[in-house]
Amino acid sequence: MSTYVSATEADRREMLAAIGVDSIEQLFSDIPEGLRLERPLALDPGRAEQEVYDELRALAARNVSTEDEVSFLGGGMYDHYVPALVDSIVERSEFLTPYTPYQPEISQGGLQAMFEYQTAISELTGLPVSNASVYEGPSAVAAAGYVAKHVNRRGRFVVSRGVHPHAREALATMAGSWQMETVEAPLRTGLTELPELDENVSAVIVAQPNFLGAVEDLQALADAAHSAGALLICSCDPLPLALLKAPGDCGVDIAVGEGQTLGNRLDFGGPSFGFFATTEALMRRIPGRIAGETRDLDGKRGFVLTLQTREQHIRREKATSNICTAQALNALAGVIYLSWLGRRGIVELAELMLRRTAYARQRLAALPGVTALHEQPVVREFAVTLDAPIEKVIARCRAAGINPGYPLVRSYPELSEGLLIAITERRTRAEIDRLADVLGASVSAERETLAGVTA
Repeated sequence: MSTYVSATEADRREMLAAIGVDSIEQLFSDIPEGLRLERPLALDPGRAEQEVYDELRALAARNVSTEDEVSFLGGGMYDHYVPALVDSIVERSEFLTPYTPYQPEISQGGLQAMFEYQTAISELTGLPVSNASVYEGPSAVAAAGYVAKHVNRRGRFVVSRGVHPHAREALATMAGSWQMETVEAPLRTGLTELPELDENVSAVIVAQPNFLGAVEDLQALADAAHSAGALLICSCDPLPLALLKAPGDCGVDIAVGEGQTLGNRLDFGGPSFGFFATTEALMRRIPGRIAGETRDLDGKRGFVLTLQTREQHIRREKATSNICTAQALNALAGVIYLSWLGRRGIVELAELMLRRTAYARQRLAALPGVTALHEQPVVREFAVTLDAPIEKVIARCRAAGINPGYPLVRSYPELSEGLLIAITERRTRAEIDRLADVLGASVSAERETLAGVTA
């Protein structure tokens, strides 16, 4: 008998009835029709391996990476250098292949790596409790919202427009299934302007720095949230935290964020990992797992899974989290990277970004037709507005081998000519000067074209 038996039509009908839908098509009703294939897959009956390889290589050659052009793209994913040490450790078979460490007595290495990772995240965020990672930054924001919902049983989230658009979308999607409302707080001169908070606000959610690069006043935001009995959730870029006051020291209740910048390459947008840290008061509501340190009967140091009550393998259908193995390998890369940098190295890296970002902002804002979007302090990213069609300017820059940044109109329709520019340690002063020259020339060329059309 075959080891695999497909579901029969009767099986399908029974499963659909159990979940309360009439057809499989209903399960995909939230996907826009334009994205559905609406026909069977046109599968090739079979091709030689060499032909498949050649076609895949040709398709891959159409991609443009940060090795092919000088990239100032950011918006949540950044072109940082990943040291060879990271690959040499994460590719070891004992880290690369294991599944979730259900049996701690034979998983000491993996559990210790989790414990060290949690320690590093707690130190960065200034919060005493960290889990062993989550999937990525946006889902970490949604998970934090779920914790807040259970803590105070209120019905509304107030989310800053400065939070990453993907995170806001993830939270709104999840909040809908919880019968909760999400209200966006606007940005004023680059910073979050909170509305009046009432007794139905469960959490205020902000970013540090925010999506436009501005450094928020977390203490003031925490005071406002707490005065209304709400939690403050902060989505953080981890590297600037080396210079900024730790979220935990500002009264933040839950700090989450995207970990890609810690030892993970861009990899076309993923995978990476998310981090999640909170206070001791909220520890038992944290998603996923916490690895803990202990002593065995002989007094030897050992590690265990201390908290995993929300996991699906424990509570099955009553589980509120499906975080299991998650992105443990990516999180391991993160703690290796942080260990490689060390306490002083991460500060030096953040200082380097700060200096180069300030230089780039000054250089670009001095160009004709380029204006800084706001004057708030920035660390690694800043926004400008162009007096020229943004997509045409970007096309000219890319033709010259430079990707100048992220067009903000894709996420902020009101910023139709806004450009978000990110700086990492890989962007040298000479490359910043080249960006200024190419961007300035591109803006001038487009302004002259517009002037000619108008005349």
